[in-house]
Amino acid sequence: MIKRIAWIGVALLSSHAMADTPADFMARYAQQAGVAVSALSPTRGEALYRGEHPGREGKPVSCTSCHTANPKGTGKTRVGKPIEPLAPAANPQRFTDAAQVEKWFRRNCTDVLQRECTPQEKGDFIAWLQQLK
Repeated sequence: MIKRIAWIGVALLSSHAMADTPADFMARYAQQAGVAVSALSPTRGEALYRGEHPGREGKPVSCTSCHTANPKGTGKTRVGKPIEPLAPAANPQRFTDAAQVEKWFRRNCTDVLQRECTPQEKGDFIAWLQQLK
């Protein structure tokens, strides 16, 4: 009995410790948005990434301001620190840790859009990045 409980505990820990995938996040955000995964739009995701929005100082800002026009390339923060590529094809660690994904969506959406992104926007964004090869 104790062995069985121990094995169940190990199995639960192992499954919990497994990394998420971009597809997992797309499914989660689609569910939160109340749409099918197939309704996520890479076109809307790219428009969100490239679109300019009024920044905090009144200057236009977009995701490309730090991440560059090519999401497979390395970007730079406002203070010059490197930012690893966003596209999973160029950075397999991208969209594998739920805490990190939520942290950076919250921070970056607030910086660029002056609000948090919706689940639909997050799903669209990942759908676009996921299709880049």
